[in-house]
Amino acid sequence: MNQDLTQQWLTEIQTLKEQMAALQSDRNAGWESAQKWRQLYNTEAEQRRTDAQLSQQAIASLKADLHKLSCLEIETRAAETPVTAIQQEIEQLKSIEELQAKLIALIKERDRLLQALKTEQDNHAQTRNSLTTALGDAIDSLTQERAKGAI
Repeated sequence: MNQDLTQQWLTEIQTLKEQMAALQSDRNAGWESAQKWRQLYNTEAEQRRTDAQLSQQAIASLKADLHKLSCLEIETRAAETPVTAIQQEIEQLKSIEELQAKLIALIKERDRLLQALKTEQDNHAQTRNSLTTALGDAIDSLTQERAKGAI
């Protein structure tokens, strides 16, 4: 009876050792998998940081170009309408009422142009956001395709 009890304990110990070895193997596989996912995450995060930096540089470049173009456009308009032409137009006005009417018309035109500029800026921002989103989706798809090819 003592012999049977000893054999039963030895069998139980052997079974527990095998279970412990299997669990250690599972744990090691889990650590390796976690390390692989960490590496993939870090690689993608670096790609996103690089893409964001490149996008910021492109935006800054486009803003500088836009500023140059707007300054050039203002200079061109100023060159097209010399001061003497403006003075002649003002001199043609015969009364204060005509001057006031002209001023009101110019203010309305200015307000209309400012509204058109605001609308254009809003449309530009929306387009930029859409393109940025599309670029992000394309990068995600490319990353997933690369990941599928690497696995």
